[in-house]
This record gives sequence, C-alpha cells and structure tokens, in this order.
Amino acid sequence: MKGGTTKTTAERDRKRVRDWSRAKLTFVGVVFALVLVGLWLRAGYLQIVQGPDLARLALRQHMASESDRGERGQILDRNGRLLAKTVEFSAVSVRPKDIVDPDAAAAQLGGILRLKPVWIKKKLVSSKPYVYISRRVDDKASAQIRQAAIPGVTLEVEHGRSYPNRHLAGQVLGFVGMDDQGLEGLELSFDNHLAGRRAKYAVQRDASGRKLYFDAQGQELQDLRGRDLTLTIDAQIQFFAEEELAKAVTTNHGKAGTCLVIHVPTGDILAWANYPFFNPNAARSVSPKEGRNRSALDVVEPGSTMKPLVVAAALQEGVVKPDTSFFCENGKFKISNRIIKDTHSYGDLTVNKIVRWSSNIGAAKIGLQLGPKKLHAYFEKLGFGSPTGLPLSGEGKGLLRPKNAWSPLDTATASFGQGVAVTPIQLAQAFLTLANDGVRKPLRLILDPPRETSAQPPLKVFDAEVARTVQRMMREVVHEEKGTGRIAMIAGVDMGGKTGTAQKASPTGGYGDKYLASFVAFVPAEGPQYLVLVMVDEPEPSHYGGVVSAPAVREVTQKTLSYLGRMPETVQLAKGHEQLHAVPASTAVAMAPAAQAPPQKGDPTPGKLIDLGQAEIVPVVTGRAADSPDVPNFSGMPLRRAVEILIAKGIVPRLEGQGLVVSKQSPAPGSPWPGSEKKQDFVLWLSRPS
Repeated sequence: MKGGTTKTTAERDRKRVRDWSRAKLTFVGVVFALVLVGLWLRAGYLQIVQGPDLARLALRQHMASESDRGERGQILDRNGRLLAKTVEFSAVSVRPKDIVDPDAAAAQLGGILRLKPVWIKKKLVSSKPYVYISRRVDDKASAQIRQAAIPGVTLEVEHGRSYPNRHLAGQVLGFVGMDDQGLEGLELSFDNHLAGRRAKYAVQRDASGRKLYFDAQGQELQDLRGRDLTLTIDAQIQFFAEEELAKAVTTNHGKAGTCLVIHVPTGDILAWANYPFFNPNAARSVSPKEGRNRSALDVVEPGSTMKPLVVAAALQEGVVKPDTSFFCENGKFKISNRIIKDTHSYGDLTVNKIVRWSSNIGAAKIGLQLGPKKLHAYFEKLGFGSPTGLPLSGEGKGLLRPKNAWSPLDTATASFGQGVAVTPIQLAQAFLTLANDGVRKPLRLILDPPRETSAQPPLKVFDAEVARTVQRMMREVVHEEKGTGRIAMIAGVDMGGKTGTAQKASPTGGYGDKYLASFVAFVPAEGPQYLVLVMVDEPEPSHYGGVVSAPAVREVTQKTLSYLGRMPETVQLAKGHEQLHAVPASTAVAMAPAAQAPPQKGDPTPGKLIDLGQAEIVPVVTGRAADSPDVPNFSGMPLRRAVEILIAKGIVPRLEGQGLVVSKQSPAPGSPWPGSEKKQDFVLWLSRPS
C-alpha cells in the first residue's frame, strides 16, 4: 500500500509540472500573439490612417526646396569698358549656440572688422540660431577671420555690386542695396533687366541637413545671369568732363555743377557729370545730396542761355530778321513798374549783336514782339515743362506756367531766362534741337537694349535756315571781338556758344545775390557735331558764365576732340593746357581699346584728322623723351607712346600709312622741337609690327 501511494504521489507531482509548462507556453504564445496583433494594428494605423501625413513630413525633412539667384548683369560704356559689375564678397556669420567664449570671440572679431566688441557680443549671445556680424568683408579681413578659426564663426560667399571707376558717372549709375536690388539711378530704372533671375531646385538632404543631390534638370540647364546694359557714355570723355567740372567748381568756390557732352547727329549723351562726386561703392556712408543727379532733378532758371532759343522762335515767325535793330534804352528799360537792366549801356543793337553781347533789354523786346502765346508754344515744343523721357526715375519737368497767366513783364523776363525754370538736361535737349537744324530729336543714354522708337516723326521746331542763322550768331559770341564767350575759343577750331548768368531767386522772395553761371557750346559752330554744356552753381567772386563756365567748356571740348582724333593737324594745344589726361589706371578697370565715336554722315573734316585706330588711351607719362630739348627717335616706338609724347609737347602729329608702330618721322631725331611760330608739320609714318 505504501509503495503504491508513493508512486501515485510522484505521478501526481510530474503531472503538476507538465501543467505549468503548458501554461507558460500558452502564456508566451498569447503574449507574442498580442504583440504581433498590436504591431499589425499599429502598422496598419500608421500606413492607412497616418500614412499621408507621415509621408508629407518625411518629404519635408529629406527633400527641401532651395532658391538660387543669378549674377546681376554688368553696366558698360559705349566702348565696352566696365562701369558696374558683380563680384564675390565674404559675409561673417555666427551660430550663437556654438560660441565657446563670447568675450574672446567678440574681441577678436572687433579687432579684425574694426567694430565695437560690445556690439558684437550682443550678437554672439543672441537667442537666434543664426546671425550676421558683417557683410561685404574685404579679402584681408576674410583671410584673418579664416586664420583665427573661431568656433561658431563662419564665412559665407555672397555677391555684391562693385563700381571699378569709383565716382565716374556715379549719380547716373546709382547703386544697389545689400540684397542686390537697384535703389537709385540706372540700377533702379533697369533693375528688372539687370537683376539675375530666380529659380527653385529640389535638394535632397541627410539627417544632419547636408546637401546630397542637385537635380540634373535644374540649375545646370538654366541661365540665371542678368542681362548687360550698355550706355552711350564714353568713360574717357566722362573723365574729361568730371575733371574739368571739378576744377571749375572748386576754383570759383561754387556749390555744385553739371557738365553734359552730346553727339548731335545721334543724340547720344557722351558724358553726364555732376559735382560733388558720388561713389556708389560707399553709398551707405555718404550724404544723399552727393547722390543727387542734378542734371535731371535740379530745376534752375537758365538765364541768358535762353536768348538764342527766343531769337530762333522770332526768326521762325518772321517777326524779326538778323539785321533788325532794337533800341536797348541805354541799359535801363522800364516795364510794368519794373526796371530791366543790361550790364552795359547799349543803344541800337541788331539781333545778332543782342545775342553776341547778351542784351537783356534787346531779348525782352524780341520776346514782347513775338508775344506770350507764341513764345510759350515754342517753349513747349522745345520740351520745357515736361520730362525728356530719359530712363531715370524722378526726372524733373521744370516750371512753365500756363500762358494765360503771363503778363507783359513775364513775357519780357522769360525772354532772357527768368521766370521759367528748366533742368540742365532739358536745356541741353533744347539746344540739341537748335544744333540739329531745328528738328527736335530724343536724347539717348542707352545703347543696348535699344529703346522702342516712337511712331511719331521727329518734331520740326525751326526751319534749317533759321537754325543755321542762330548757329552763326552763336559763333560770333565766341569768335567776334567783345563776344561774351571769347574765353571758350580754341585756336583753329570753329566753335559757337552762349553764356548765361542767372540770378537765383531768394528764399525770402525776389532775387538774391547768388548766381548760376553757364555756357553752352556747339562744335563746329554751323552744322554742329558736338554740344557741350557746363553749369556752376553759386560761384564766387566772379559769377559770369563767360568767366566761370566757358574755360571748362573749352578744356572739355579740346580734350574730347583730341581723344576722338578730330583736332586739325595744325592746331597745338594751348600753353599750360597741353597735357591730355586719360582715365588713370587705378581708376579705370579692364579698359578696352579706345574706339572713336561711330562715323556719322556729314561729319566735318576741318583739315586732316588723326585716326588713332585701336590705340589704347592711357595716362600720359612725361618721361625723358617728352622732356628732351630735341626731338627723340620715334622709330620702332608704338604709336600710342609716340602720340602721348607729342601731345604732352602740344603737338598733334599727322599720320601716314597704316599700322601701330612708327617706322620713320619728320622732323628727324635730334632736331629742335617745332615751335608755335613754325608751320612745320610733324609727320609719323606707320607700319605694322613684324
């Protein structure tokens, strides 16, 4: 019994053990089944319910859209010389969370960037994830920062605008902002043309945000660069204009000035200078007054420069003839209880002498005989009272009151340039009409892209013979005895002009003791090819246009004609003004070979002209050869260098043959330099380099 009982107990214990094993297996199986079902449910939920949202989030994390903008187009002068371009700069940025020692980093950056460390430290401890410390950093500072290797400080490459000629045509070019957007001048007017185009690309990134892949169908196949802009301005003539304008303003203690040079047959503006100068590279640190484009914005009374235009209108209407005589009241003329005065006491003067000697009383009587309605109508035809239409933002339209508001006194004063206000570019446009044989044509500042031409034909304001008659009267201003513009005369060059001395209005009413001195010139006088205008604001002590502005016109004209090869071979530059300067190498960057103005039908040929061909215009360097008491040996010398030496001596050589190297010369080497009393030609025979 006892044995049987023991056996039964053992069997019972074994059964109890087997039951627990089964339970455990069952439990584990159930747990795995539940986990598996849960995973299936979770996977189904993620894929079916949350799938679209999660896919969208993943795409945002691993595929990003990045934009890129192309380089801004260049601005070039008419000969392809660079006036504005885009270059690479460095920008200093920081990630504040990566800065280990803000004080030390601020001190280092402050010393390199010349910024206050206190201001930099505020940036370094900012809560923002990313901040800029400085942009447009120069190469030297960039190299120092790179060498310092400050943790958290990085250098980024960005593009910015550079003006290699500094202030050359600065007010016309304007400038751009930090984001490469045009803010003033042509940079603003042609922003859509110059600006690089934007494009977006799909970029693949890893978990750290690093770029992995660029779509081959994206950036590589698109040209995002902005388009170039070519101006009518010639950088060399622009330099002449700015140089002489600055001299005229500073020598005469003036406040400001403007100078324009225009090619008459095409209406191309070859130079557009304003003083004080404006350097677009430093646009953020200069006064807005310096960036003001005075030629297009300043509204001034033209003074006596109005007289040739009034005379042309009177001749056109047949109310006067060139020999019509007017009594000039011996210097004082009373009208409407006001006294009009002349600088000299004149009696009877013919129309041409009224222009030559600049009689206010004579001009007033011509205007009164023409009448307010007709005079006002001619002013409108000449473009007064409306912008010229040049592509410059904010251009002034001048001041021309309605004709029904004109009294006899208004008509008289308007005839000698008071009571009517114009911009310098409007006055240049009016004289361009007179120079173009009476046909008004648009001024042109842009060569490429060409502007759409108007369907309307050019406006005929004066008959050709009327315009030529007034041109001859303007010649007398320069070439005849007692002409008010004789200072502008260049020996051997046919030239016409008109002086202007406009009394400026006083802020308290009436006219004060400040003046605007101006001079406008035609070269040659009849059938002009070039027009030069100079205005100097508030000169002292002398304020006469024939004294203040005429010398600047003479120098600009002389240098321009020499540069273009249009000075007669027998003409020597005036003593004391013999050196023909060009854009300094430090100023002009990447100068292309200088080209002459495009030959125009009907160009005058007074004597034989120098043709410099493709010779590069560079600064004149007066070395041993130029200072030698005897004529040096030019044989084998480049034409450019030979012409430099001769121009420095006041000699314009005659060129024979073709090529850019001198093969022989006359006078022979060792001969005395030909003096002004000698009529001996200086001839250079040319050949091509072997």
